[in-house]
Amino acid sequence: MQLVVGRIGRAHGIKGEVSVEVRTDEPELRLAPGAVLVTDPASAGPLTVEAGRVHSGRLMLRFAGVKDRNGAEALRNVLLIADVDPDETPEDPEEFYDHQLVDLDVVTADGTEVGRIKEISHLPYHDLLVVERPDGSEVMVPFVAEIVPEIDLERQRAVIAPPPGLLDEAETEQQEQ
Repeated sequence: MQLVVGRIGRAHGIKGEVSVEVRTDEPELRLAPGAVLVTDPASAGPLTVEAGRVHSGRLMLRFAGVKDRNGAEALRNVLLIADVDPDETPEDPEEFYDHQLVDLDVVTADGTEVGRIKEISHLPYHDLLVVERPDGSEVMVPFVAEIVPEIDLERQRAVIAPPPGLLDEAETEQQEQ
């Protein structure tokens, strides 16, 4: 299975180094020196990580064969993709890979059907579960423990405790009055 683990940002310096927007909880494993990554678009890769470091809170990588700023800048916005065993799970039991969450049924604690997870949107501060409702509309659910207290992979469901207004705008209007 292939998972997006990063997106290449700006070139840094003149020796081919790039900033990387990390999209994995295991960058030390997926983006370590020697890692060979498939790319999207495929024509940009595969890329082999030659060196990495953290600079001002951002991951900087240098890839084999990319020796100057022009080469680095040509990689901007390329997605980095790692091959992962589909049965592999993160070390932390409270973490999940996107593919484990997509297509889970979403219900409230009392069992009310909300919909199905369509995708995960990765934001700087937390992730959002994009849930498709039975009527075809979408609702964005912040993927934080207070709102998503339970992920049950065995039963293929996510239990949510939505704050007022998350699922029904009328709830918000009633509280404001």
